[in-house]
Amino acid sequence: MTVPESTYRVQLRPEFTFADAAGIAGYLRDLGIGALYASPVLDAAPGSTHGYDVVDPTQARPALGGEAARQELSALLKELGLGLVVDIVPNHMSVEVPKVNRWWWDVLKHGRDSEYAAFFDVDWERGPLLLPVLGDDDAVGELTVEGDELVYYDHRFPIAPGTGTGTPQEVHERQHYRLIGWRRGNAELTYRRFFDITNLAGVRVEDPKVFAETHGEVLRWVADGDVTGLRVDHPDGLADPGGYFRRLRENAPDAWIVAEKILHPGEPLPQSWPVDGTTGYDALREIAGVFVDPDGEPGFTELANELGVQTGYHRVEAEARRLVTDRILVAEVRRIAALLPDVDPEQARQAVAETMIAFPVYRSYLPEGASHWAAAIAGAREARPDLADALARLDTAVRENPESELATRLQQTSGMVVAKGTEDTTFYRYTRFAALNEVGGNPDRFGLGVEEFHRLAAEREAGYPAAMTTLTTHDTKRSEDTRARMAVLAEVPGEFAEALRRWTARRGIDEPSLNLLAWQTLVSTWPIEPSRLRDYLDKAAKEAKLRTSWTDHDEAFEADVAAWPEDVVNNAELAADVEAFVQRIEGPGYANSLGQKLVQLTAPGVPDVYQGTELWDFSLVDPDNRRPVDYVARREILARITDGELPEIDASGAAKLLVVHKALRLRREHPALFRGYRPLRAEGPAAAHCLAYTRSPDLAVAVTRLPVGLEAGGGWRDTVLPLPAGVWTDVLTGREVTGDLATLFDRYPVALLVRGDV
Repeated sequence: MTVPESTYRVQLRPEFTFADAAGIAGYLRDLGIGALYASPVLDAAPGSTHGYDVVDPTQARPALGGEAARQELSALLKELGLGLVVDIVPNHMSVEVPKVNRWWWDVLKHGRDSEYAAFFDVDWERGPLLLPVLGDDDAVGELTVEGDELVYYDHRFPIAPGTGTGTPQEVHERQHYRLIGWRRGNAELTYRRFFDITNLAGVRVEDPKVFAETHGEVLRWVADGDVTGLRVDHPDGLADPGGYFRRLRENAPDAWIVAEKILHPGEPLPQSWPVDGTTGYDALREIAGVFVDPDGEPGFTELANELGVQTGYHRVEAEARRLVTDRILVAEVRRIAALLPDVDPEQARQAVAETMIAFPVYRSYLPEGASHWAAAIAGAREARPDLADALARLDTAVRENPESELATRLQQTSGMVVAKGTEDTTFYRYTRFAALNEVGGNPDRFGLGVEEFHRLAAEREAGYPAAMTTLTTHDTKRSEDTRARMAVLAEVPGEFAEALRRWTARRGIDEPSLNLLAWQTLVSTWPIEPSRLRDYLDKAAKEAKLRTSWTDHDEAFEADVAAWPEDVVNNAELAADVEAFVQRIEGPGYANSLGQKLVQLTAPGVPDVYQGTELWDFSLVDPDNRRPVDYVARREILARITDGELPEIDASGAAKLLVVHKALRLRREHPALFRGYRPLRAEGPAAAHCLAYTRSPDLAVAVTRLPVGLEAGGGWRDTVLPLPAGVWTDVLTGREVTGDLATLFDRYPVALLVRGDV
């Protein structure tokens, strides 16, 4: 099996192609990376900036350079000794432009008689396919016929053979599909989709033929040695994730395979999955959490309550999930409920909805995870005792036949409810302390203790040493450095609360949760361009679905939110006050950034570096985190570092690139050092501010945590880190060191130590 020592994630798009990726391959090798990790590379919807909207899985995306450019990139990576990890999307395909998806086009043209009808998860028993592309109503007066196509503005659809005569409306009525108002989609859709995105139709990869057709090209690349690893997107949306991974492993026995599985704290990865681990959100939660001061919780809870922000996390989460089941995924819930026999349809719908609302994790994988299913049923019964009979029938039906369509669809959909309700709604409503509001996060738990971190790291080394670890991805709500600076606020809750009161009095946002989120975001990304912050807050407001949403707009509120960044920046006195506060937390934020990065790069697992984050990167949620990366600047800084420069910790971010480069090179050149895990515990008055461990007996890592409290307590004083006997050298500075922490951390707040002549 080809397990990379590390990966570097690049976001391919028409503006950054296979050739552009080849152009940075030498830099990645010099940085110390083990494998290029690419976003989806199969043909995607026209103009796609991310590639998750695949339209043709049988060819490399022409907009990226096509097959020839892919082969050139693969050849170069092999020559440089780098692997290639490719992101694949088995759950769905784009149908936004029907004509570019030949399978979907054929289904629309021939209906259930299409040779591709079984490729998509369509409920044919409910009649023609419903396509929600019309305006607010179902008026089809704008339909025209052009040749063998039905046209609605810029939407084109095929006309079935022999049905093209008469008025456009008459032609429309004879097709295997019906164009309906877009608002009807959430309630009446007749095909499974990706979350609530009607342009992404679910694909039935549980069918061996569909699997072969959708995976054949990528698996050919694996067999040829061009692709060494696979990152699998959203397996929870599949009918049988375990069966899928077993088939994938059979066809790619030597590939490194990681699953984008979001694990709840304490939830294990299903043991039957033949994968190397997750894509690392569990590691992100643990690494970021150990840099958050739990003593800050009372102050932030008090501030949130004072401002009118809800602080009962589970209540907020339940309300958000219910919004999803009752308004956003109505069609999916009704389709499941219809499979529950001998139960009143409305009772069945409510029972299904309440069960998914109560899920303690994203989904179960019956018969695995039976305890999670039991907990969901128990939670639903507690919330709705009036549904006891319907819930009992649902429980019995699922337990007695876990492979039934009812059980399968319910498990498929529960993950959608959790993701939409928690990640995409609750995280924008429950804004008490936004650094915790991360994919796979646990916002109601303020930080992670050092001893628990050690336990979880040791478990990863024992169980999934080849799992990916990450701090930033294309899906994170904010980048690692934004989160690291935000974590400092937990050490100064009183100062932040006092400042926020002043700032809000000058220019607040008239929605408490967004107001609190906005100020946390501003100080964590300062100085940020007002346009970037405007776009972020617009998305945050709509995801929260409190004062406005993507579908029901409050134009006046949105205008006020859009004006907020400029109003703050252009108010000289207010902006100066914000900047003064940022100067207070900026240095500790840098320390947190370096600490969590060195931990991620050296702790158990395969570390991924998201594009550009080898320097400071204060990004927000997509699409902000897909901005172009300046590789010229990074090459220049790397060249200075390889020439021996030890950069200062300043706004350039060069100190972070030093840490990334030194850790990655050591990991690639001496992989045997990164085996095993054992805690190291500092001793002395500031011991709680040091997180340390060994991997092999000849490698030790030590980082600073909670730097504000450390300084307030008088620094390291006589705190020591008892190192095993021998001569130890700090790889970052090149000097011999002892366990005296005041000396060890006098240049950088982190240390990467090797013993002997390594």
